[in-house]
Amino acid sequence: MPHRALIEKRPWLLASLAAGVGFWLLKDSNLPGLYLLALKGAGVALLAAYALARHKGHDANTIAAVMAFGALGDVLLEIRLEIGAAAFLIGHLIATRLYWQHRRPNPSASQRAAALALLVFTPLVSFQLGGAMMAIYALGLGAMAASAWLSSFSRYRVGLGAVMFVASDLLIFAGKGVLAASPLPGLLIWPLYYFGQFLICVGVVGELRRRQHLPLGRG
Repeated sequence: MPHRALIEKRPWLLASLAAGVGFWLLKDSNLPGLYLLALKGAGVALLAAYALARHKGHDANTIAAVMAFGALGDVLLEIRLEIGAAAFLIGHLIATRLYWQHRRPNPSASQRAAALALLVFTPLVSFQLGGAMMAIYALGLGAMAASAWLSSFSRYRVGLGAVMFVASDLLIFAGKGVLAASPLPGLLIWPLYYFGQFLICVGVVGELRRRQHLPLGRG
């Protein structure tokens, strides 16, 4: 879509991209902490606004709530890890319910195997990297990713976005241990997380609009 059309039809999405990319570029700068915190929370919070603006319905409200808890988690992580993780976990549980309500009628054997791997190995690897508390959180993360993969939403958007979210969190856990001396977590955690959330939100909202044949509108 041309840049002008994106501004006119999806201003919330454009604002989210600006905040998400801006935070990644500025996170190691001298920008005051409160401004960085606001920029960090704004990226995914604006995805929630996008979902509400682009589709009117219960499922759009639900994915907006998922994004809102994600944005809350982004901010609370800077205060205390456990509180931020709790906000994300609530979002994962809400998302899991949404995806399960829209599960694919006849998933292939390979799709079921991939979902099972996400469900089992996400908490297992998290336990190895971060211990029992991270594994408990990762049970919800793995359930979210597995249900997204088996949902009737696009696997190239929603499924892939959920897998990117998993990868981002595993890098957080690894960055506190086995990858503590590596630059990779600092480089990859935020892009994987933000664009994972971006794909999830755009994928869910786009599919809801397609199913209901809604006319294009502003939002």
